Amino acid sequence: MPARLQELDWRNTPMGEISLRRRWDPVVGQDVYEVKLGDEYLMSSLFTVAEVEMARLALAAVPAGSTEVDVVVGGLGLGYTASAALDAAVVRSLIVVEAADAVIDWHRRALVPAGRRLTADPRCTLSQADFFALAAGAAGFDPRSPGRRFHAVVVDIDHSPRHLLHPGHAEFYRPAGLRRLTRHLHPGGVFALWSDDPPDEEFQAVLTEVFVTARAEVVTFANPLTGGTSANTVYLATCR
Repeated sequence: MPARLQELDWRNTPMGEISLRRRWDPVVGQDVYEVKLGDEYLMSSLFTVAEVEMARLALAAVPAGSTEVDVVVGGLGLGYTASAALDAAVVRSLIVVEAADAVIDWHRRALVPAGRRLTADPRCTLSQADFFALAAGAAGFDPRSPGRRFHAVVVDIDHSPRHLLHPGHAEFYRPAGLRRLTRHLHPGGVFALWSDDPPDEEFQAVLTEVFVTARAEVVTFANPLTGGTSANTVYLATCR
């Protein structure tokens, strides 16, 4: 039997101690990869359905006829959202913005299952930067092409628009912050956001104020730990 628990890496970051663990889960009969920030769980390879579905929903919302789609993913994590974006043949380029250099290093060292796939795909660039600072700035997400616009920006960083990893992220979820984001999207471009909370009417109202369309999709999935089902929310909005 594989070792029940291995700490694959541990680093200090400006937001606290981040660690990558692999543990054998007898319930599902496989290795489970987990990321923790201090004592707080950030993500687990047991629960990736909504992360994958977010990429699919975002690309499905890109205007029909788009055959060369440029995408930004905010938050690398275990790589499931980025991998799902690369599954779409229409994706011409993908920039994944991740604040923690440790997380990028995990992928480059293939410590996580998606690492080899992401680092081998020439369409994919892993960028160590503060997503929220880039979203607020005029230069945008591609340092090689300041002001470049994208067809979709897909974000999975905070637990929800209310439950933030850092208070400095709060401005992004307000009307002014989201308006600054729209400068980096093509007309008709898509903003997608993962949330661990149920649909939030106040945040949906903010989206409706900024974007021409906005909706919340509840994504349900089997939870092997409880034997029941769990749910995440994916917000989808399109630019004018």
